[in-house]
Amino acid sequence: MLNNKQEQFSRVYDQYIEKIYRFVYLKVSSEEVAQDITSKVFLKGWEAYEKSADNIENKGAFLYQIARNSVIDFYRDRAKNLVVSTDLSLQIADKKDNLHEKAIQNFDIELVKSAIQNLKQDYQDIIIWHYLDGLEVPEIALAMQKPTGTVRVMLHRGLSALKKELGNIREG
Repeated sequence: MLNNKQEQFSRVYDQYIEKIYRFVYLKVSSEEVAQDITSKVFLKGWEAYEKSADNIENKGAFLYQIARNSVIDFYRDRAKNLVVSTDLSLQIADKKDNLHEKAIQNFDIELVKSAIQNLKQDYQDIIIWHYLDGLEVPEIALAMQKPTGTVRVMLHRGLSALKKELGNIREG
């Protein structure tokens, strides 16, 4: 039987698991690595929640902060170990779907994903959190531990950088 903290964290888990996974996946581009990091995020989140649930004001921002730090740790460790990624995830199209449309959509997604990965780390995070996960600027500011006005400016600059990056990719 679950105690009160376990039940509360279970609801937080259900609410954020897909969002945290998507955020991590867009950063690491590997389903397996994203699953590993996401599970570590929630383990760290639970450990902190178990000790001091009352001190965590915004649980979503708290989890995103752990996720962001975990991705940074992943790349630090990867750089130390010089691991080469062998992610060969293939998508098999359903025969009922229009293959041409699916190919164009996949190409567009890869184009945007590539462009986002060329942005500064903070811009990547803000764009993903705001446009994919639907976080409001104050929530992002809390997760990043920055003033709301700064986050608004960074979001604007990040979008400008993304637009420029997409233009560069299309031209090249």
